[in-house]
Amino acid sequence: MKSITAKFGKTPHQPSLWTRADALKVRADDPTTTQPLVSADFPVLSDKVFIWDTMPLRDIDGNITSVDGWSVIFTLTADRHPTDPQYLDQNGNYDITRDWNDRHGRAKMYYWFSRTGKDWKLGGRVMAEGVSPTVREWAGTPILLNEQGEVDLYYTAVTPGATIVKVRGRVVTTEHGVSLVGFEKVKPLFEADGKMYQTEAQNAFWGFRDPWPFRDPKDGKLYMLFEGNVAGERGSHTVGKAEIGDVPPGYEDVGNSRFQTACIGIAVARDEDGDDWEMLPPLLTAVGVNDQTERPHFVFQDGKYYLFTISHTFTYADGVTGPDGVYGFVADSLFGPYVPLNGSGLVLGNPSSQPFQTYSHCVMPNGLVTSFIDSVPTGESGTTMRIGGTEAPTVGIKIKGQQTFVVAEYDYGYIPPMLDVTLK
Repeated sequence: MKSITAKFGKTPHQPSLWTRADALKVRADDPTTTQPLVSADFPVLSDKVFIWDTMPLRDIDGNITSVDGWSVIFTLTADRHPTDPQYLDQNGNYDITRDWNDRHGRAKMYYWFSRTGKDWKLGGRVMAEGVSPTVREWAGTPILLNEQGEVDLYYTAVTPGATIVKVRGRVVTTEHGVSLVGFEKVKPLFEADGKMYQTEAQNAFWGFRDPWPFRDPKDGKLYMLFEGNVAGERGSHTVGKAEIGDVPPGYEDVGNSRFQTACIGIAVARDEDGDDWEMLPPLLTAVGVNDQTERPHFVFQDGKYYLFTISHTFTYADGVTGPDGVYGFVADSLFGPYVPLNGSGLVLGNPSSQPFQTYSHCVMPNGLVTSFIDSVPTGESGTTMRIGGTEAPTVGIKIKGQQTFVVAEYDYGYIPPMLDVTLK
């Protein structure tokens, strides 16, 4: 396969590259880019369900929005099965780890509401059973459209295949809480094309998910970010000089890193309603560096485009590594070029002593970062893990130019609104 530059040829833009040289600068446990330790005695939002990816209700400009004073979040959710024989060990004890690890296959979209931006109350399923066209409802973005409370939920319909879809409904409020109505007709939008974005036929381990629509503050057009992999048969990609970057002597060997082909995709809407989309070449690629750039999203600040994504240690390529967490890049215009924040891309990673404590970070325009608790070591030996499936403490970061700094820690699941919309 040709290099990334040659592959996309004369297109509206050339993807920016997260290079192996950039990734070599990643440093775990730097206090300015490390999430504070999560205590093993964390509270659980619900003992009935697991939650993980959290999607706060927002407007098309990215502002976290409450409705009639009620904050609303959407979460990927799965029932806990403490009495199901399938999840009992040989002694009849609940194997919560196995239950947690199986959650993705039964993921559904639920919503929660709160008056305080924390202390969330479970509202229930967003869509009734059978509305979504596939088995799994995977992450996306809920957008508050207007003062009538209409919401477009963009999400990923998975198995069979993976399709970016949307469904429209409405928020209804009372003095006692929030309910969702509608959300009955799912509209498919687009899926991987095999030319710019890898398909399942090209790679059984491909990724195509996590839609995040936004309006460009400079040109006013409606766009969408999503996670993808660069098109091509698995193992056919070339990790060339551009993808390697300026590495020191002895670091030229890329091993089997041709199998890591993550990218951050972008599409532009042909209409104002977000029903008709055209996929464009990726904004950023990580060929030879990492295989997942999940839940991409923007923060627009000081005329700059701050592009954030989450990734795992286990999805890094041979010869490079980094903690589970959020990574970021910055550019002066939508189509780049993007450079890694903090020189490496790492913005907020888990500490090496608790490498799996949190994941699925979302950086909000007010500098607050939400995530979920995965697993935290317990006891003196640290060999026993407590499963989370609940909201992590919110962290505050400061973004200054091409650098970021951890500056604060807040309560569990603290997601305060940036503006309130009064329904009419």
